[in-house]
Amino acid sequence: MSNTKKEKLEEQLHKYHQASFNLVRDLSLDTVLKRIVRLARDQAQAEYGALAIRDDKGEIVRFITIGMTEEEESRIPDLPEGKGLLGELQNKNQIIRISNIKDDPRSFGFPENHPPMDSMLGVPILSGERIIGQIYLTNKKDAPEFTGNDARLIKTLAGYAAVAITNAQLYNNIIERDQILNQQNEDLSLINDLAQTVASSLDIKEIMSQTLTRVLAYLDIETGEIFLRDKSNKDLRLSLLRGDGFEAFSVKNVFRVGEGLVGKVAGLNKPLVSYALDTDPRIIRSSIPKAGFICLAGIPLQAQRKVVGVMTLSSKKEHQYTTRELDLLTTIGTWAGTAIENARLQQQSKRVAILEERERIGMDLHDGIIQSLYSIGLTLDLVKQIFQESPSEACEKLNVTTDAINQAITDIRSYVSDLRPRQMKANRTFSENIEQLIQEFKRNSNITVTLGDSSQEPLNLPYENAVALFHILQETLANTARHSDATKAEVELWENDGRVYVKVEDNGKGFNLDKTEISLGHGLSNMKRRTRKVGGEVEIESAPLQGTSVVAWVPKKSLC
Repeated sequence: MSNTKKEKLEEQLHKYHQASFNLVRDLSLDTVLKRIVRLARDQAQAEYGALAIRDDKGEIVRFITIGMTEEEESRIPDLPEGKGLLGELQNKNQIIRISNIKDDPRSFGFPENHPPMDSMLGVPILSGERIIGQIYLTNKKDAPEFTGNDARLIKTLAGYAAVAITNAQLYNNIIERDQILNQQNEDLSLINDLAQTVASSLDIKEIMSQTLTRVLAYLDIETGEIFLRDKSNKDLRLSLLRGDGFEAFSVKNVFRVGEGLVGKVAGLNKPLVSYALDTDPRIIRSSIPKAGFICLAGIPLQAQRKVVGVMTLSSKKEHQYTTRELDLLTTIGTWAGTAIENARLQQQSKRVAILEERERIGMDLHDGIIQSLYSIGLTLDLVKQIFQESPSEACEKLNVTTDAINQAITDIRSYVSDLRPRQMKANRTFSENIEQLIQEFKRNSNITVTLGDSSQEPLNLPYENAVALFHILQETLANTARHSDATKAEVELWENDGRVYVKVEDNGKGFNLDKTEISLGHGLSNMKRRTRKVGGEVEIESAPLQGTSVVAWVPKKSLC
């Protein structure tokens, strides 16, 4: 071999090695595939080149060509399916080198508008023992067929290509996983932020507003609705509408369970999506597609696997809901539904508490002030009868009546103290609520009250436990004012061993514990019922002329 040819060959091999080495360093799969097939075509002096990538089932998932114009490619109806010669390459780890494709018995022929091709070189791309793709070259430019040297050269290139393709696929997998993890982190952040927001609120309107507003912004959806199940559990009523097209959505505000997409979501308790609003029979508000909306999703709001409402998301833009998005929305629907149900239960609990208070006050008024006023009326009737016969006795009776009226006034003031503040203030700590209660009590009674607070704020008591302890203190102070004849009382607040304690001790006349029910009436049973409902207890110590001590405690954790 002459020095000139040797130098030219060495230069060609150096360029080939450098080009092949660069393939391995490239991590962009599409770029790698195009560079491989272009390098193979140039090195083997072929007119056309192609590269196929196959999945684990042997199906072509990528097919890159070079040599044809975009117009020529567009006229070919279908991509290769891997049959004929291409299938032979897939099924057998061997190089195919033929001079004329159409004369080979394994050939299936060319599809319509395919350019004419004669000679062919096919080389498998191996990753270990597995065939991951093939390099196809056709129409050798300077010879009637591809040579053995061409085959060896492209086989070497296929080795580089296997490494490059594997590296690029691994890199793409890492990028995809990273994107998935980032998306999952964003989803979890949304769920966490929304959960903290709705869990801290007992306002149903705020829960719905926060949920719908954040979901619409996160998914870039134009309009959303929330329907809530009414007391009959048969109807879903529109409770919140956000976004565009108010008139289109408000034409129908109530759906029966099972009616339309909203009702079917409630009946099936699973998400439903419609991408053809103008033809979908479940879309019974024709005004929605007329307003330009093309996609509508319904998400159940559930609590303890029961549907309490439905959230709908409607878009004028194409939005294909992925499995991830539907799972995310289902999770949000569960959080929102649970928060709404908790708020409803809290409202019901407050209504029950109000009814209990009314019952207690009614009984106490009947047993106390009303009976006193009735007795005053009888005394005044007697005064009228004896006034002419015994003025002195009548005056004595009038003095007694005056004292009774003054006592009734004192009792009424005690009841006023018992009624205000009736509920805890949400914007105050537990200690601040107690201080307010004591201040109200002091203004409406003649008893001096002191407060000793050694608790560590904030107490972080469950709401129902805090309310129970608050009302027990309220009830105890009311009983002190009505029954004890005390001039002073001491209130202590502390926490110990997972419990929060309140103690009220007065210097009143006390009573016989054996006659507790007679002495304190309905109030004592009310206190016991409240504490035991949240897992606490009330303890009372008293004796005639020795004052009364009431200690109540509740756990710092909820029973549920």
